[in-house]
Amino acid sequence: MDNGHAGLERACKGDFDVIVLDIMLPGRDGLSVLAALRQIATPVILLTARNELGDRIKGLDLGADDYLAKPFYVEELTARINALTRRDRQGTLQVGDIRLDRVTRQASCHGHAIDLTSREFALLEYLMRSAGEVFTRSQILEHVWGYDFDPSTNVVDVCVKRIRAKMEDLGDKNGKSPIEAVRGSGYRFRV
Repeated sequence: MDNGHAGLERACKGDFDVIVLDIMLPGRDGLSVLAALRQIATPVILLTARNELGDRIKGLDLGADDYLAKPFYVEELTARINALTRRDRQGTLQVGDIRLDRVTRQASCHGHAIDLTSREFALLEYLMRSAGEVFTRSQILEHVWGYDFDPSTNVVDVCVKRIRAKMEDLGDKNGKSPIEAVRGSGYRFRV
């Protein structure tokens, strides 16, 4: 669609797996469209040429499931779309044997419940939404803890360690955690 009004109308009438929404639209801007779209359950990826932290946070706070700054690689957009479509309509996210119910905030592995704090759940969800993609500690801090959190802290490592400990007995046959540390980079959820 070439303007925000037409895009919103089409999005409300259609049945889409994912909506890719540009923030800078004529007529009605993308953030306004996003706010109106939150009445439907379709995941939304925001595209933005404005890569300011405040814009990204505002988009995520308004209910965007992901964002991508321009310029971007089409392969990355495709990977993010694929990650979002792995969720089912009831708000469940599943990668391998790990399942997150975003409505009840319950996590399970091989059908066994995993007792996670809200921060642990948010971190696990963030990694699972883009399984296979490496996230730096700064990216995780920004998304899970908020932009004003001290970047020199080891809170991400501690939280990952706690999640791994809770999932240890439920892991795969090789005993590997689904959260993989990527040396010198950060963490990723194994696919």
